[in-house]
Amino acid sequence: MTNCLIQIAVALIAFQGALFAQDRKVVVSGIIKEGKNKTVLPFVNVTLKHTKDSSLAAGTITGEDGRFSLSAISSGNYFLETTYLGYEVKQLPVQVGSLSAFLDLGSIELKENARTLNEVEVTAQQAGIDTKMDKKIFSLENNMSQQGGSVLQAMKNLPGITTSQDGKVQLRGSDRVTILIDGKQTALTGFGNQSGLDNIPASAIERIEIINNPSARYDANGNAGIINIIYKKNKQEGFNGKIGLTTGLGALWQKEENLPGIRPQYQATPKINPSLSLNYRKNKINAFFQGDWLYMKTLNKSEFAERIYDNGDTVRQQVKRNRRTYDGSVKTGVDWNIDDRNTLTVSGLYSRERVLDDGDIPYFNGKLTERRRLWQFHEDEVNSAFTAMAAYQHKFRQPGHLLNINFNYTFHREDEKYFLTDNRTTYIGKDTFMLIADEHVADLNVDYVRPLRHGRVESGLKLRRRVIPTNMRFFPGEQSPLDKGAAGWADYAETIPAIYGNYVYENNRIEAEAGIRMEYVRLNYTVNPDHNTYKSDGYNYVQPFPNVRLAYKLNDANKISFFYNRRVDRPDEGDIRIFPKYDEPEMLKVGNPALRPQFTNTFELGYKTSWRTGSFYSALYHRMTDGTITRIGTLAPGSDIIYNIYQNAGRSYNSGIEAVLNKEVTAWFSLNANVNVYRNIIDAFTVENKYPVPTFYTAAKQQLTSGNAKLNGLFHLPAKTELQVTGIYLAKDIIPQGEIGSRFSVDLGAKKLIQQGKGELFVNASDIFNTLRIKRQVRGDGFSVVSTDNYETQVFRLGYSYKF
Repeated sequence: MTNCLIQIAVALIAFQGALFAQDRKVVVSGIIKEGKNKTVLPFVNVTLKHTKDSSLAAGTITGEDGRFSLSAISSGNYFLETTYLGYEVKQLPVQVGSLSAFLDLGSIELKENARTLNEVEVTAQQAGIDTKMDKKIFSLENNMSQQGGSVLQAMKNLPGITTSQDGKVQLRGSDRVTILIDGKQTALTGFGNQSGLDNIPASAIERIEIINNPSARYDANGNAGIINIIYKKNKQEGFNGKIGLTTGLGALWQKEENLPGIRPQYQATPKINPSLSLNYRKNKINAFFQGDWLYMKTLNKSEFAERIYDNGDTVRQQVKRNRRTYDGSVKTGVDWNIDDRNTLTVSGLYSRERVLDDGDIPYFNGKLTERRRLWQFHEDEVNSAFTAMAAYQHKFRQPGHLLNINFNYTFHREDEKYFLTDNRTTYIGKDTFMLIADEHVADLNVDYVRPLRHGRVESGLKLRRRVIPTNMRFFPGEQSPLDKGAAGWADYAETIPAIYGNYVYENNRIEAEAGIRMEYVRLNYTVNPDHNTYKSDGYNYVQPFPNVRLAYKLNDANKISFFYNRRVDRPDEGDIRIFPKYDEPEMLKVGNPALRPQFTNTFELGYKTSWRTGSFYSALYHRMTDGTITRIGTLAPGSDIIYNIYQNAGRSYNSGIEAVLNKEVTAWFSLNANVNVYRNIIDAFTVENKYPVPTFYTAAKQQLTSGNAKLNGLFHLPAKTELQVTGIYLAKDIIPQGEIGSRFSVDLGAKKLIQQGKGELFVNASDIFNTLRIKRQVRGDGFSVVSTDNYETQVFRLGYSYKF
């Protein structure tokens, strides 16, 4: 497998997605003063010229305060020339980079009656693709093969990202990824581990940013990096908008038939997604609205498993889950430009998601000659979330010199009802669980940015208070085998103050960024004192989280870079929640209040080369994690139920190489490619699962070389038509106590502009050959499990949108 992946890397058979790494436009500013007495000089003529040929790039005059500003300057080398009656002509070399949107030349002093300075020769610099050190940017509008689906489905085509059936994304083999919406954490995607991505319509999103090595100004949570989801927001003058409708069908062909005696799988599952985007901008006001509704049926799970116990018993089972989803979201707000230097934005984001699951889990003996039990459930879950945001920005006289103050409040209610039917040969039992969890989060952020002649300084602080009271009620039926003592209440309370400082420097050859974030965390988890297993717990720490980024430009087209950062993954409330989930009653999932954060150090060495029709980037990276968070499955004495509980499993490592290619092959065809090969290692460890009774588990060292490869071809056809073909291959990888098998899929999409470019038609198909299946092998003390999940992956969509 390793040789296969290396060959793929050499051949660059991979996929990158629709990468938009555009040349950043920069604002160049400064202040002109008289050299002798330091007074400001108004109405000085200021011009910016290209070094190579002295051609004019931009020009202006200073204001009464002596300040000037030149906008929309491309990366490159220039010289600034000032002329003023009675003073010498002064020329100043200016190197415009790509790390900062603002460049402050500081104070420029002119001398009276002096000679003109000689022109300074500076080598020109060509702006390359993806020159920013901190992020990669992708537009979902150009992701045709997943257009009209969810954000999770759209992400699976992006470089370095893999997705899982349980609704999570991974960066470079790790699912410890922080998800932001418009730069902030919200209840839509979770404040700890990620959630809800499969229920956010991609039609609401403008772009996605991937940040593998976040700087100190970002929250320290998420060892694999940050994914920032940017909602649509138009700032064109006047009234404008976009309306769209997407329909589709999934699961047209059944991958594997049900085991006998259960309800049918969903087939020909409908998908409907209307969307509306509105924007009004006039004078000092910019008002925006984005509304989306998503309805879909989904074969959410169809997993066939065989459990083999050391005592010789074998259980064959199927977990089939038919899902109906109703999801509506609205984001609206107003930008008020109070004056030229002060702006206030007030916005709100509301989402309501209702999920109805109907599941069947038959249990047979190894030869399928005897059904021992049929477990059926109906889940009715409603997630309501509201986030109110207020952002104030003060612009100092110096362009790019900013003070930002943001306050966000989020309320999220999780309302779950489980209705369970236990069909046995001797009786039928009916049980009901009801859970209410109300999440309250208040975030205050203050950020200060000041541009310098060769970069900028950033500093700020953050204060978070987050509380989640949870109440689980249990109504047992006759002869219920469920744990009646597992219900009750628990309160989660988290306080996090943090402060950071960051410095960015750039000249003709060197790019550098260094920063540190100091974070204090206090978490208290208070448990119902009558709980039969767990007691109240919590932790606190004060920790530094430094980051360093260095880059050296070998020449105009080649650059090497080095990154280091230290990050943390704090257990989320769901990771420590004491209540078991009974949607698979013989392989239960339970939280652990004693779970502690994991800390990760990451190193990366990269090389990038650019040419006229493309670019190539490669990176070597290494992650070392202490206190690795993972689920561990154990058996209780005398029971065949497997209890999967989160634990800190000691130290783990992830080392790999990633390569990304962009190539415009011809005027009508371009190729984007990505390959990632890595080695995962989990050291030997011993843990204790306390639920339902204390059980120890010892694991030997586990290691495997894995990776993924993605290929994207974009065809520009006549009549304003484009076609996209996407191929994805994921190699075998290790998971807690086992392995997950290799899988692959092919997606196809096309779009055509109509109505003078205002209208757009698109059609696409995901997993067109219906090949994507997830196969797992898990081994524990006294048991092993082999499973294959044939959940719905094949979806055909048709959509239309119109801009006005």
